[in-house]
Amino acid sequence: MKTTLYLQNLKDSGCEGLILKRLSEFEHLKNITFKLQYGTVSFEHHNKEDIEAVKHRLSKMGYPPFGEKNSLGKKAKAYIHCTAGRIKK
Repeated sequence: MKTTLYLQNLKDSGCEGLILKRLSEFEHLKNITFKLQYGTVSFEHHNKEDIEAVKHRLSKMGYPPFGEKNSLGKKAKAYIHCTAGRIKK
């Protein structure tokens, strides 16, 4: 199955590297793609539990999918992650 999630708090390509790295840690995810211009991440997975696990991980990183609460704390985490991603390049 393939799923595309629309994410909040994406700033630039600094976010991309971190998100791709963290999602590649999931055993059952394949063909993970990220499109900054659309604010999406797509991936192939085995079941609905994989989707929920990805949503949870992204939310904890500060990139909650649209429809989820986007607190100030999540916005701050995303900003820090994006900045760190730019520095590492």
